[in-house]
Amino acid sequence: MADPHTIPIAIPGTIHLVDVGEQRASAKSRDGIELIPRPSDDPEDPLNWSPARKRLSALMGVVYVFGTGFPSTLQYSVLADITRDTGISTADLVQGTGVLFLFLGWGCLFWQPIATTYGRRGVYLLSTLLTVPLMVWTAYTKSLPEWYINRVLLGLVVSPIESLPEMSIPDVFFAHERGAWMSLYVFCLFGSNFLAPMCAGWFAEAYGWRWTMHFGAMFAAAAFFIQFFFMEETMYFRSTLEGLEDEDHVAATSDAKVLGGTDSINSNEKSASDSAVAVLDSAPKQTYLQKLAWFRKMDDRPTNRQMFQSMVMPLAYIVQFPSVAWAGFIYGINLCWYNVLNGTASPILAAEPYNWGTGLVGSVYTGPLVGAGFGALWAGIAADKITLWLARRNNGIREPEQRLWPLLLTGVLSCAGLITWGVGAYYQIHWAALTVGLGILTFSCVAGGSIALSYNIDCFKDISGDTTTSIIIIRNTLGFAVSYGITPWYTNMGLRGCFIMAGLLSLGCTYTFLIMIWKGKALRKWSAPRYWKYAARTVHKHE
Repeated sequence: MADPHTIPIAIPGTIHLVDVGEQRASAKSRDGIELIPRPSDDPEDPLNWSPARKRLSALMGVVYVFGTGFPSTLQYSVLADITRDTGISTADLVQGTGVLFLFLGWGCLFWQPIATTYGRRGVYLLSTLLTVPLMVWTAYTKSLPEWYINRVLLGLVVSPIESLPEMSIPDVFFAHERGAWMSLYVFCLFGSNFLAPMCAGWFAEAYGWRWTMHFGAMFAAAAFFIQFFFMEETMYFRSTLEGLEDEDHVAATSDAKVLGGTDSINSNEKSASDSAVAVLDSAPKQTYLQKLAWFRKMDDRPTNRQMFQSMVMPLAYIVQFPSVAWAGFIYGINLCWYNVLNGTASPILAAEPYNWGTGLVGSVYTGPLVGAGFGALWAGIAADKITLWLARRNNGIREPEQRLWPLLLTGVLSCAGLITWGVGAYYQIHWAALTVGLGILTFSCVAGGSIALSYNIDCFKDISGDTTTSIIIIRNTLGFAVSYGITPWYTNMGLRGCFIMAGLLSLGCTYTFLIMIWKGKALRKWSAPRYWKYAARTVHKHE
């Protein structure tokens, strides 16, 4: 075993990803691309699953996102109908939706540690199942306090949609594949939110907004049954850390301990951990009935005490890791403009000169849906290819900041989309131009959010479950603030002034990525001792 005192501090996120020339960093590579993380010899390791099994796992994530995201956003195009029947003002309804987004973020503090300790599958199933009665309750809401309570509970129940898929994707896919699959997730997240108002508008015209909510409950119930029979558990405890895979298990763990400033592992801990890996590698395959279990207790899982500690650690990570705080800021800014869209679509299009009904208001989300699709391709397939190209130019070394360059385009388009929508509505331009503006805007929202999530995982993969929660807390807190303030903002400032300011803010905030290109690696190096200390806990057998 290498002497840990002679090994330099590894910078989190800096890895050898591409073999250039005669390079061959390991025996586990594919078409010259290193397989990061290194897959184990266990056939049940999700990284070793067949392509079909991996795609099914990703499909079940899509089913979950639509099964909870679609019902919880049905209200956007029927706000006027809800106001007419309940007397709750549109401003109060929009602010209630802001509260939902707030708890979508903070609820991750509860669900994410449970998923890390007991498994992802049970949390997915519980979240989907509990959505059903809450959507039924929504149909019977009659007062403002009841609306707010319903939104709070729905936000808490659906909150795994914000962070759990980001854990499942790295469970199953390698570093060079994450961008594409992460962008698929973000597209489905935003896409479900755009598809819901489209369907709700026409459904409400035919059956009323209350039956629209019942339809959402049935949709969630169907998603639950599909997941119950086809979703597999993806939680897997590895014996290596990303970036230190070429060390043996004990050496990597010891190095991480030393770099973190903690005591070295004693021989008993080494033996226990090695034994756990040996047992895991020789474990028999699970039967189909065993796979239907909601939760799975693994020998290497965190203790309950560590689980409760993980409910507060994401708050500390916001302060301790500047890269995490910045990624949350970028994702939050993009969510803000999405909430601006939802908060203004119905009031603008239902008024003069458009005078649209709920069905047509819902149809305007066609533009955002198309924009979201192109945004996912840009942040996924295009960003992955750009990252590989830059890694080859960098002697095969992947730096997480290489993934940020696509934000050059998204910043400009976000600004253009906001100005087209708001200023266009002020001058009462044709609705088709407004729809194009919304499509351009959502291209940037989806691409920016996906890039921020992938950047975080690239930087700090082995604690990404908790740091993703940190990002979602920042994101949804910003989203809540804008949802709460968007109505008085454009009412007091006017559509033209409001959206010109929003466009310029979007451009300036997105282009802070240039600061991360310049100083991102230095910030990761500064965070390295603290990161390896936390990451080391993920490769030990937990007592």
